[in-house]
Amino acid sequence: MKEGIHPKYQQATVTCNCGNTFVTGSTKPEIHVEVCSKCHSFYTGQQKTVRADGRIDKFNRKYGVK
Repeated sequence: MKEGIHPKYQQATVTCNCGNTFVTGSTKPEIHVEVCSKCHSFYTGQQKTVRADGRIDKFNRKYGVK
């Protein structure tokens, strides 16, 4: 890397709205996020799965696929 043209890379503290904090690398010293892996519904298992069974059956009936 050339000297003097890149921003300083440092350890950054990431703070979530839920209160969770962790350290990562960034060019900014602090990062604030709205959702993290501790409160995101996909990672916590609270996400509702979308079932496509009805749509598949509807398609099969419409186009005569058996």
